[in-house]
Amino acid sequence: MPVRILSPDHPAFPPPEAADEHGLLAVGGDLSSQRLERAYRQGIFPWYSEGQPLLWWCPDPRAVLYPPELRVSRSLRRTLRSQRFLVRADRAFRETMLACAAPRVVDGVAQPGTWITDAMVDAYCELHRQGLAHSVECWQNDELVGGLYGVALGGAFFGESMFSRASDASKVALVKLVEHLLRHGFTLVDCQMPSAHLHRLGAREIPRDTFLRQLAAALALPGQPGPWKLDNL
Repeated sequence: MPVRILSPDHPAFPPPEAADEHGLLAVGGDLSSQRLERAYRQGIFPWYSEGQPLLWWCPDPRAVLYPPELRVSRSLRRTLRSQRFLVRADRAFRETMLACAAPRVVDGVAQPGTWITDAMVDAYCELHRQGLAHSVECWQNDELVGGLYGVALGGAFFGESMFSRASDASKVALVKLVEHLLRHGFTLVDCQMPSAHLHRLGAREIPRDTFLRQLAAALALPGQPGPWKLDNL
């Protein structure tokens, strides 16, 4: 089935099952808050690089993390006990996104570009203003040194990206996020694409149809509209 071309004034997506073998579902459209929320509710997310058209994805299988299954290593537990970081939520959303977008080194190789374009930053900051997008941040001596951001709808959290400028900072942010999600009845963290890093933290891959069923159940839960405040820092 050919990939659907979306027009800016047509909000409907094709069924998620219509994605191609790589998970690509549609091209075009816009990053309006209404379209983004509609996409996430259908298990669809945008992912593209600067200079590319806007691409929408719903891969099969799907990487997910169930909050009770988070794996916390002994070394990470030591970091948590040290209280090295002050962890906050929704204090520096744009700054967290920009830090996630900054060039980074992966396995000793500098990564030249980012999929977090200026348009993406503006779009998700608008979702944040609406209480749908959230950041969890690690601070050290009043400096932002790690964190993550994503979208929360019902009992589902859609993780978008994380960054770390200090050892374990992004992992601490993830642990505090999961603690928060468990307290507020969230059942699912969508990790979108699998990675070895996420697998070590407890994420696993499930068939897309299973993900879509579990997502529908999670979206029926009340969730927690923002802004968020983390407890028991």
